[in-house]
Amino acid sequence: MTLRIDIGGLPSERVRFVASPLAELTAMLHVLAEPGHHPQLAGWAGEVWAGLPPELAERLREAEFLWRSSQADFLVPGRPRPTLAQELDDVDRIDDERYVTAALVTTCGSSRVRFGLPSPLTDPAARERALDVAQARGARQEAFAERLLADPAAVRARVRDTLEQCADAFFDAAWAGVAVRLAADLRVKNDLLRRQGLGAALAAVSGAVTLAPDGDCIVVDKLQDKATSARDGGVTFVPSVFGRPHLVAVHAPGWHPVVQYPVAEPEPSEPVPLETVTRRLEALSHPVRLRLLRTLARGPHTTGELAHAWELSPPEVSRHLAVLRRAGLLTGRRDGRYVRYRLNPTELAALGTDLLAAVLR
Repeated sequence: MTLRIDIGGLPSERVRFVASPLAELTAMLHVLAEPGHHPQLAGWAGEVWAGLPPELAERLREAEFLWRSSQADFLVPGRPRPTLAQELDDVDRIDDERYVTAALVTTCGSSRVRFGLPSPLTDPAARERALDVAQARGARQEAFAERLLADPAAVRARVRDTLEQCADAFFDAAWAGVAVRLAADLRVKNDLLRRQGLGAALAAVSGAVTLAPDGDCIVVDKLQDKATSARDGGVTFVPSVFGRPHLVAVHAPGWHPVVQYPVAEPEPSEPVPLETVTRRLEALSHPVRLRLLRTLARGPHTTGELAHAWELSPPEVSRHLAVLRRAGLLTGRRDGRYVRYRLNPTELAALGTDLLAAVLR
């Protein structure tokens, strides 16, 4: 499972390593929505939630799917700016169709609203499909999708205002604390790029990012097989302190390829009993179960969503989920007529940081 970024003939100056305030804010918002993915930041997340004004906290919950499982592409800029305000200005310049298409994202690849297909803003069938997908993700996402489709301008303004309130509430202080680390990482990466070439710089980014032997393609280990091209505008690598261990990639048609990578690795986990390790390794030994687990790492899913995404039968998916549940690697929670399954990242982390990073990429 890889993302392949075509860079054939791309001038070296179009491979950029640069920090993005908006991308780092998005990583922080993901931590707030999924603190279990980031145990080393759980204390920070708790303090932020405790200090948020109630209205801002509610706003973050109503729009959290924009950054919880799959970051909306416009939240990870292909051409970062020095300030958050400048990057939000760039987002404002995106037309409604591209914005809405990027915002109506789910974690199942086949359920993504695809660029180039009929827009849910103008096509009734596409609109109905988008709302059906949103409904399966929960009442909050359904309500947000309905408002977005009914009045894109109002929702866009509300999202920007929410992000600006985050700057005052916690981002500005956190950004001041991580900017030095990001700058230090960028110095290393750009020095490697200049002195030793792209292969060395990518090796320093992550073991999951490599340069193809012919030098014409960047290969990123991700959940699904995808391909994109950087020949027109180049490719951007954005470091993140709050994003670890995730490796975020923007690859949808019409968007500048971006890879947001962690600047540091998580600390080693505590050991667990051998019997528990054995049971979990057996659960992970089947390629379908590992694929399902990587999907669940991006957010809660129903059996039906998983079956549709991977072209499996619901009974087959249910059998694999049962094995993973017995191993303690996931939990299920009923919400109305749906049962949504979720990864237990803490239990997975006990097996090793390399495995956790591979699943959460």
